[in-house]
Amino acid sequence: MVTVFRSGGMRVIIFIDDHEPAHVHVFGDGHAKINLVPEPVLVWAEGMTRGELRKAMKIVVEQRNSLLTRWRTIHG
Repeated sequence: MVTVFRSGGMRVIIFIDDHEPAHVHVFGDGHAKINLVPEPVLVWAEGMTRGELRKAMKIVVEQRNSLLTRWRTIHG
């Protein structure tokens, strides 16, 4: 597991042994999985409020290109 970005009390993680499609896991008080391709989309979330989900999605949308670059660096 690699923390690739931190913002506003949230950590964006890429698991080293994870699978396609390219996605990240965002941890705050809960946990969300967000696909990066073709565009960021929420796959599922547990224990996050609507506000936290909006914040997580905003982070991923704004950082999508750098997160996708890190995904490709880690997974090839």
